[in-house]
Amino acid sequence: MGAYILRRLLLVIPTLIGIMLINFVLVQFVPGGPVEQIIAQLEDAASATERISGGGGDAGGGGGSQDGGGYQGARGLPPDFIEDLERQFGFDKPAWQRFANMLWNYLRFDFGESYFRSISVIELVLEKLPVSVTLGLWSTVIAYLVSIPLGIRKAVTDGSKFDTWTSGIIIAAYAIPGFLFAIMLLVFFAGGSYFSWFPLRGLTSDNFDELSLLGKVADYLWHIALPVTAATIGAFATLTLLTKNSFLDEIKKQYVVTARAKGLAERRVLYGHVFRNAMLIIIAGFPGLFLSVLFGASLIIEVVFSLDGLGRLGFESVLNRDYPVVFGTLYFFGLIGLLIGIISDLMYVWVDPRIDFESRET
Repeated sequence: MGAYILRRLLLVIPTLIGIMLINFVLVQFVPGGPVEQIIAQLEDAASATERISGGGGDAGGGGGSQDGGGYQGARGLPPDFIEDLERQFGFDKPAWQRFANMLWNYLRFDFGESYFRSISVIELVLEKLPVSVTLGLWSTVIAYLVSIPLGIRKAVTDGSKFDTWTSGIIIAAYAIPGFLFAIMLLVFFAGGSYFSWFPLRGLTSDNFDELSLLGKVADYLWHIALPVTAATIGAFATLTLLTKNSFLDEIKKQYVVTARAKGLAERRVLYGHVFRNAMLIIIAGFPGLFLSVLFGASLIIEVVFSLDGLGRLGFESVLNRDYPVVFGTLYFFGLIGLLIGIISDLMYVWVDPRIDFESRET
């Protein structure tokens, strides 16, 4: 197993380089980089100042600049200033050199500073991470606690009325878009047209620091109730049906028939024999599900519930062309995703020791 893990870890490096290279090349063709955005902001500000100055001059009877040329900034920015901006952002170097420097820095976990926030990328990620981890972890844990027992019950009672109406509810819940479900929760339970049981935004109240330990826990759970519910709905439906189908496949196998023929109790057959094999794919998929909930639903949920997490950070960074944040978070999360894949394989071995990845041909 050690040789397999080493091979997988060594593959992480070229895979990360490929991910970064593809995205770096794509960014080169996207118009409106950080330099262009600053220039546009300065020119807009200059034009607005000129309009205000011009309007004031007309009102005063023929005012304006003495040389008749209007506001100097409206005639464009000096080329030297633009060159200084490009040098400041590193765009005075060729693309291949910028990419090589970026990779060298990232290998040392030096992600630089945000262009527009005057804070290092690592500090920015650590600042936003708790919100997204809260959503991802709680949503995944709740999905497993509900979906596994429900999926087992549906498999045991396959074709019954319970199985039929629960399947209908699950499919209907899965069909509702995440953002629409989140808005519905706000409208019904957060001060919309009906009830005002939960807060509209944030993870804590303004007086959080003044509360007791028990009060802080209650306040925290009160704030995350709606966001976690909205983030869980998709994973809940998928995991329940996956659990049911996995158990159905195992129940139909010969070893289950043999166990029943020996007179074993149905509960012992189900949880002593079927459970371990059926839960293999479910338990091993925990890291991947957590990752998908963490990064897949975080943007919509964070925007709807006004949570300042990684989803909003990535979205705003792309809009602002804040490349250190964009590429830094891409590298960081790409690395996490690849390591999660290795952890998922280890989970398979932990759940079922009969699996041996080293025995596979390389």
